[in-house]
Amino acid sequence: MRRIESKKGLPAHCENVGIDWARAVVTCILLAAILCLIPACAAAQKDTGPGRDIAAIHHLIEQYAKAVDTVDLNLLSQIWFHSPEVSFIYPLGEEHGFDAIEQQVFQNIMGGMFSARDLEMHGVAIHVSGNTGWSEFHWIFHATMRQEGSAVTTHGVETQVYRRESGKWRLVHVHYSEDRQSVP
Repeated sequence: MRRIESKKGLPAHCENVGIDWARAVVTCILLAAILCLIPACAAAQKDTGPGRDIAAIHHLIEQYAKAVDTVDLNLLSQIWFHSPEVSFIYPLGEEHGFDAIEQQVFQNIMGGMFSARDLEMHGVAIHVSGNTGWSEFHWIFHATMRQEGSAVTTHGVETQVYRRESGKWRLVHVHYSEDRQSVP
């Protein structure tokens, strides 16, 4: 069967539908390029809010990681608000109130289950609006099990919520879960 082509090099039936094929191809290429860039833009979140507040919350996150690594209850006490409204949600359950978080998450789990801990955070994005702030980040947690001495590594994604009172930022909520994204 012989193919009939138009003067523009297109099959005759394509020229007759009234589409500007050159423009359509360029549009498809641009659309494909934009779709390829969307994941990169979504992954590259930036901090938003006043620089001084962003820096204070970054410092709080660093102190939080240090408290996890060392199970330093004094440092933990400086990071968190001491109110019954604070909460910690994690795969093993949920804790409400500073005393429950200190006891269950830090003393029983971090201190009781693990003899060594190393929390590495990456992709931290902080947002501040007035006296409220929140952060999102991914983490890798390396630890040694206290009983059998075996090494364990877990990957998580976490959101933290902060409140500023009397000029100081304090943690009021943590929620983390398993990170199913590939690790950098």
